Amino acid sequence: MAEHTPPQTSTTPAPLTGHDLIQSYLKTLDGSPGVYRMLNAANEVLYVGKARNLKARVSNYARPSGHSGRIARMIRETVSMMFLTTRTETEALLLEQNLIKQLKPRYNVLLRDDKSFPNILLSREHAFPQIKKHRGKRSEKGNYFGPFASAGAVNRTLNQLQRVFLLRTCADATFSSRTRPCLLYQIKRCSAPCVGYINEADYNALIDDAENFLEGRSTAVQAHLAAEMSAASDAMEFERAAALRDRIKALTQVQTTQGINPRSVAEADVIALHLEGGNACVQVFFIRANQSWGNRDFYPRTGAGAEEAEILEAFLAQFYDDKVPPRLILLSHQIEDEDLITQILSDRTGRKVELAVPQRGEKAELVENAARNARESLARKLAESASQSRLLTGLAEAFDLPSPPKRIEVYDNSHIMGTNAVGGMIVAGTEGFIKSQYRKFNIKGTEITPGDDFGMMKEVLTRRFERLLKEDPDRQTEAWPDLLLIDGGAGQVSAVAEIMSTLGVDDIAMVGVAKGVERDAGKEEFHRPGQRPFALQHNDPVLYFVQRLRDEAHRWAIGAHRAKRAKAVSATPLDDIPGVGAGRKKALLSHFGSAKAVARAGLPDLMAVAGISESLAQTIHDFFNERG
Repeated sequence: MAEHTPPQTSTTPAPLTGHDLIQSYLKTLDGSPGVYRMLNAANEVLYVGKARNLKARVSNYARPSGHSGRIARMIRETVSMMFLTTRTETEALLLEQNLIKQLKPRYNVLLRDDKSFPNILLSREHAFPQIKKHRGKRSEKGNYFGPFASAGAVNRTLNQLQRVFLLRTCADATFSSRTRPCLLYQIKRCSAPCVGYINEADYNALIDDAENFLEGRSTAVQAHLAAEMSAASDAMEFERAAALRDRIKALTQVQTTQGINPRSVAEADVIALHLEGGNACVQVFFIRANQSWGNRDFYPRTGAGAEEAEILEAFLAQFYDDKVPPRLILLSHQIEDEDLITQILSDRTGRKVELAVPQRGEKAELVENAARNARESLARKLAESASQSRLLTGLAEAFDLPSPPKRIEVYDNSHIMGTNAVGGMIVAGTEGFIKSQYRKFNIKGTEITPGDDFGMMKEVLTRRFERLLKEDPDRQTEAWPDLLLIDGGAGQVSAVAEIMSTLGVDDIAMVGVAKGVERDAGKEEFHRPGQRPFALQHNDPVLYFVQRLRDEAHRWAIGAHRAKRAKAVSATPLDDIPGVGAGRKKALLSHFGSAKAVARAGLPDLMAVAGISESLAQTIHDFFNERG
């Protein structure tokens, strides 16, 4: 991999820009594959692109005409370029995607989603395998089925599978400590292997049936259950026959609630794009084992007006960066570098991946259904955005802001008599609540008097803005707020203004939201530094909007406080022992019943606990002996 620098000349002519600048680079380039970056006068990366042939690709930008409005704007803003050659075109694509994620250039298509998708795992690390939801790296031994579109889709499927196959969902520590069956056995959701109500061979037969169902062989499973029910009936085992009948009914219900169940498509992702007015929605349907496992919508940034082929190609490269692609991907639009994307995805999964744009038949119907969902989802999103835009405009008018805020940060504290104090920050913007930007602050200051809300707020804001100043002192990113909303009146606003002035960021608008007369919702008073408080009309949409923001901050802070309090309640001396994490702590408490009993236990007793090695048992024993 080699990097090209700008051409040097002996004189200092007027700086070149646009087409002339790009033309000047051509003589330094050859036909190697690679990646190029286009930068503006502020040294910001405008665009990152890959090329099979760098010279040929860049020469297209050197033409003075024939470009779309988006590309023409990008060329006009370009004052320098950077180039990296690679050995292969595949390397160029991978490097391009890494740079796009890192730099987020204005003119590139960017998928704004970093969530993983859940799977169902049939664990194989126990004689009686557990069925459970799994998210993240597939490090545990077992069979994985997915992805599912959401945790809700997994939970619904797990509940249905419990009714049909009676598999356990409890953790191994819970399983080993049971002396009688739990409620799931009573409501016919588990076969109670924990207390020996089913032997290992029969339980593994249930596991095999569940795997057959999750792999799409549901007809065989249903036929097997029907044969068992008939045999039980003939043997006059009517209670067993009735239980099998209930399982068959549950299996039928699973199949009828799956939604789209294609006959000719066993495994595929169906990906459809709808583009309207520079806004895009990509809808992804997951088809596995001839069953629909849900769908998810995405709203990628379109790079200031990219077209369908470019958006969809960028989506595929970024979406499957950390996900295992299926054997078949059905698309609504043709992409330009289909061979390259196919090669990348096939290399990632270790088997052939096919991309197709079906024109007829069931596959085309699947794509059309996804496209309709994308169209409807984008329409709803645009309607919500328009409503949000009107509210932000109204907020700017009500609070005398120079323009509608793009980022609002709302702060609140939560504690009980100063204990387990937590500060919360929520964020809202042009697309509503931005939950990925929410933050919790455990109050650490030892000098803060318990219950001192001013002191807590000072710590939260100081930590928040000192970090911002360190990470982005020139305010180049979107992480800086346009408006701060504080839960409180004149005193809180005055204190916050002093804190912000001390930090040197006193140019951010702030408003305190205080309960008005009789602390009645709807009679809120708004306070700004150095100005008289005022109120909004009772039926003003902006008032409702501010109430929603404040209530969301309150909900978030209370949730953080409750989680901290619950953790404190469940804290034991075991938390301080090196090597004892949540799983081993749970195993020890399940085995011994209490931390006090663990402290009294001898080495052989500690080593008898699942997951406790001889060396860790010694560490636990020494910990309590030294403390005692």
